[in-house]
Amino acid sequence: MKILLTGVTGYIAQRLLPVLLQNGHHVVCCVRDKNRFNIKDYATANLTVIEADFLEKDSLKNIPNDIDIAYYLIHSMSTRTGHFEDMEEICATNFKERIQNTTIKQVIYLSGIANVKDLSKHLSSRKNVESILSDSPFALTTLRAGIIVGSGSASFEIIRDLVEKLPIMITPRWLKTKCQPIAIRNVIEFLNGVIGSVATYNKSFDIGGPNILSYKEMLLRFAKIRGLKRKIFIVPVMTPKISSYWLYFVTSTSFSLAKNLVDSMKVEVICKPNNLAELLHISLIDYDTSIKLAFDKIEQNQVLSSWKDAQTSGLLRKGISKFIEVPVNGCFKDIRKKQVANSETALNKIWSIGGKTGWHFGNWLWELRGFLDQLVGGVGMRRGRKSSTEIFPGEALDFWRVLLANKAEKRLLLYAEMKLPGEAWLEFKIDENNLLTQTATFRPLGVWGRLYWYSVFPFHGLIFNGMIKKIAGK
Repeated sequence: MKILLTGVTGYIAQRLLPVLLQNGHHVVCCVRDKNRFNIKDYATANLTVIEADFLEKDSLKNIPNDIDIAYYLIHSMSTRTGHFEDMEEICATNFKERIQNTTIKQVIYLSGIANVKDLSKHLSSRKNVESILSDSPFALTTLRAGIIVGSGSASFEIIRDLVEKLPIMITPRWLKTKCQPIAIRNVIEFLNGVIGSVATYNKSFDIGGPNILSYKEMLLRFAKIRGLKRKIFIVPVMTPKISSYWLYFVTSTSFSLAKNLVDSMKVEVICKPNNLAELLHISLIDYDTSIKLAFDKIEQNQVLSSWKDAQTSGLLRKGISKFIEVPVNGCFKDIRKKQVANSETALNKIWSIGGKTGWHFGNWLWELRGFLDQLVGGVGMRRGRKSSTEIFPGEALDFWRVLLANKAEKRLLLYAEMKLPGEAWLEFKIDENNLLTQTATFRPLGVWGRLYWYSVFPFHGLIFNGMIKKIAGK
């Protein structure tokens, strides 16, 4: 079958794509920016990549007409604008209007469990999208999931942050809320299993694992699996706003996402009974096993996708190609050069920066900068990186975004996503003579931008000089 896959650079689609290709389907991937899609990972003729932005109706003409199945996996909850429900409605409407003029037979939509009247903005938006898509000539199959547990998933990483960082937790009352977590493997099995299944046409199914747990129980069971002793005390006085700040400062989430998560966590997400698992012959994975499977992937450095890669400012919305050309005019630059002892060793050090490895010099200063960024609502340093050895364009790397990562050219280019009165780039490049050039570029915005550069200039001298020495040394 010819399948249209949307949300390709998102957490779910990156897990689903290899399965679809393995099953022999021809997959047409919709991406806003081809530079973010690493097509080299897929050595197959059954893959087509097109650029399409569902907020821009004119760009959807790139979608071919001979489509059999389409996955609608577009979500905007992590946007910083605060109006993600408007964006999701526009995207769904534009998708429907374009796709109904193709040979489409079935659309598969991954939504959220919404079984109460008083819904959060997040769940209400998902339900609205389902309503838009259902008013169409094609068959719609909706799968509604709650908490998804897997390496790199938002739920897993937030729980991990809380458990591993806090031996004692003073928590809001929504930790008593019940939910029905599901393993990412089961989610992919459901998404793949309903392809062409007439029994699922124009129907919606809640999908969840075999356990119904409170968020407190999920945290404590996670701690037990990791061999950690944790105490959790629930207090009734935490307002939603305080709860959002609590999540924001302890975990790697953004404040806007934390706020939307808190709103959703106040609502029980328990599946309505259905026979879909039996129909598709899917064995549901329990919560404890889901956690163990996730850590198996992490320990083997095989995390296929991470929710953090979509947590960003407006950079990915505009396309990373617009930022690859580092400006020259009106910029401040810190350029340092050093002969490297061994180019391969130096390149491996460059490719390992950030995350648990750190920045090779002055890590506490980098952490301090990340903390200050969080205080003003920035992304901070907690995003880390998906892999400890590989870097691809579009991925998050602490408070940077990877624009270009080319080992053959021995060049890495990063763009700053921390809060700044201007724009910043950081580039590493090793030439044919084994000369490493490390360039920090800052394009200031007004007087405040210039004052910022001069105020941090002494720290740059310390940090950047120390970093290039460590990278170039033995």
